[in-house]
Amino acid sequence: MTLCRSLADDGRPHLSLHFGPYPDDMTDSRWPNTWAPYMTWSKHREKVECDLSGSNLLPCTLEEFPEAREAIALYGRNDDGWPPLVEAIADRYDVGTEHIATGPGASGANFLALAALLRPGDTLLAEWPGYDPHMGAARFLGAEVVTFDRGWSRRFALDPDAVEAALTPDVSAIMLTNLHNPSGVYAEHDSLMRVGDLARGVGAKVIVDEVYLDALEGVDRSPVATRDPVFVSTNSLTKSYGLAGARIGWMIANPETTLRALRVRDVFDGVGSIPSETIGAMAFQHLDRLLERARRVLGPGMSLFKAFVENRPELDWVEPIGGSVGFPRIRGVEDAGPFVEFAAANFGVGVTPGALFGEPAHFRVSVAGEPTILEEGLSRLGAALDAWE
Repeated sequence: MTLCRSLADDGRPHLSLHFGPYPDDMTDSRWPNTWAPYMTWSKHREKVECDLSGSNLLPCTLEEFPEAREAIALYGRNDDGWPPLVEAIADRYDVGTEHIATGPGASGANFLALAALLRPGDTLLAEWPGYDPHMGAARFLGAEVVTFDRGWSRRFALDPDAVEAALTPDVSAIMLTNLHNPSGVYAEHDSLMRVGDLARGVGAKVIVDEVYLDALEGVDRSPVATRDPVFVSTNSLTKSYGLAGARIGWMIANPETTLRALRVRDVFDGVGSIPSETIGAMAFQHLDRLLERARRVLGPGMSLFKAFVENRPELDWVEPIGGSVGFPRIRGVEDAGPFVEFAAANFGVGVTPGALFGEPAHFRVSVAGEPTILEEGLSRLGAALDAWE
């Protein structure tokens, strides 16, 4: 299995993975027929003592969110989402309920959005490096995937010129992340609006996965779908709120796209889990408190990692303005994968190889977990760098 970029005949970058319903080009016998190599790797890699490879916020406990106990119900009518949850999301973002579709986590919301917009033979234009489950879902739906460059040479910034160079009339949707996954770089309003104008010119929509956005401070955190109907915003209670186990995600879109997503859900999972959605509705009554908790974890975690990177001359990075991950590169190394394996095997510290996101010289580190694990993990990571030849 290769996880690199190559150039098409027209000079545009594209992924070298080509999946069909039953991929026959996968060379790793451990993970046959995988649609999203990163997700498969994250579930089945060797476990380590200090795991810094995830991206979820430190899970919120029932002691920190005791209201969840009282919120749980086992049955109710949630044909198109638990009404109190849908209303809470709509109220939070000041839109009508006809703009909201819920799903099982951000992954479910992204799948619903992609399925609402793509048909077999359509084309998804996705950022690269990027989060490969987005592209895997599009392929699963029978769409083609082409990519535009959002790599190290651009400091991971969203460049509308790169989008325009890759855009063709057969593109039905453009897929972005903000904050960018894996680098954590923030996409500015003007860049997003120009991408939206480009999409409108070919009759496409722009899906923006915003799961890392809510916990930021000092920037526009409003869902981009509330600014322009060419956009679809997806989000969840996971990365900024610490409620990954609840599996509550949602999308915000124009009513037509939302209705199509709801009809996709009729065959995707029917309806959501009542216990999850009742907890989600309660969480929306306490989001500000959960955000404060998140920032108490994320701020010190990112500061600790920034100090680590800046004290390692062999590392370079684009410092994110927030979020739960950092994405450094090892100077002078084309592929950090062997180092990642070395660190795990010899020092018990796990980070995510950048090749899974399209930048092999990099590795991704979570700063959002248990503080003591982060501190110990960075100590071990430094020892591994010292010992690495």
